Amino acid sequence: MNKKSLHDLDVKGKKVFCRVDFNVPMQGEEISDDARIRAALPTIKHLSDHGAKIILASHLGRPKGEVVEELRLDAVAERLSNLTGKEILKTDTVYGEEVDRAIEKLAEGDILVLENVRFEKGEEQNDAELAKEFAKMADLYVSDAFGVVHRAHASTVGIAEHLPSAAGFLLEKEINILTNVLESPDRPFTAIIGGSKVTDKIEVIDRLLDIVDHLLIGGGLANTFIKAEGYDVGDSLLEADKVDLAKQFIAKAKEKNVKFIIPEDVVVADAFAEDADTKIVTLANVPAGWQRLDIGPKAREAYREIISSSKLIVWNGPMGVFEMNPFAGGTREVAEALAETDGYSFIGGGDSAAAIDVFGLIDKVDHVSTGGGASLEFMEGKVLPGVAALEDK
Repeated sequence: MNKKSLHDLDVKGKKVFCRVDFNVPMQGEEISDDARIRAALPTIKHLSDHGAKIILASHLGRPKGEVVEELRLDAVAERLSNLTGKEILKTDTVYGEEVDRAIEKLAEGDILVLENVRFEKGEEQNDAELAKEFAKMADLYVSDAFGVVHRAHASTVGIAEHLPSAAGFLLEKEINILTNVLESPDRPFTAIIGGSKVTDKIEVIDRLLDIVDHLLIGGGLANTFIKAEGYDVGDSLLEADKVDLAKQFIAKAKEKNVKFIIPEDVVVADAFAEDADTKIVTLANVPAGWQRLDIGPKAREAYREIISSSKLIVWNGPMGVFEMNPFAGGTREVAEALAETDGYSFIGGGDSAAAIDVFGLIDKVDHVSTGGGASLEFMEGKVLPGVAALEDK
């Protein structure tokens, strides 16, 4: 990574505005998964141990510029206190007099958590005045929120125009891993792409076809490729306007000598419901009016075999409707294959990360990205505004 990192900053006695991603899943007032908070701990510990006065900024949920009581960061601050063993100060506002008074009281190593930055309308608009308010609080800016660096917001881009800046350890790690995956992959290199729509994955499929050895397709988007191969998909989710594009991708794979694999059998149901009647059928035998909701056992075995013989595997998107037990088998078997392989396994955040967590395998894979959207856009070759805004080395 050619951006400055924490090691390039002298933080002792300095006020450091650190953008983190504490957008954790909540069940009522309780945090159900604190992985994103734990992912930021190395950066927070480094800043504290080196005498910084730490101002942490994060969003939670989508309050859309309004104060939403259940999206306050009090539970986050409490969990951070438990994880660090330190008292954590917390304000009820994003900026202003209360924040200024709290910052004045900070001693070296102290940690302050600002209120949810998305309570301010200007945050997601990258408002110049809000960015200046953030910059006024601090001497230095550290970005460690990989999950939002693909967004040009006041706390990810605007503030960096006014302060010396650097990447935190998490952001640096995520970018370095993704760069290695894309620029110097171990081979055989296999990508597994699922999810609901081809539209969401056009750029990443196109880019991956230039660099992978195998591309395994699953999820709702597989229906578009199945249709492109001439099969009927019944009442399954289908992007009819993307069938020609799917044919182009299949042709590109042949041209690039990439093994482009769609499932040979599928799990179909007579309704989109947990208690629906289900069948396992070949692609040529999807009953009229039925929906394809998972990859079948033959496809699972074929995918597992390819995964087990690969040196590098990137996974983005589930194989079926894994939230419903009858259609979770494909996603579960892919997750298990990734957990068992000797190759390097990279999970691209989002639903894939949620699935591998649900199946209790998150500690068995090599890297689970903290940013589904950011990792996807990086793999597409897009510039991430929150990374571009940081100072070069």
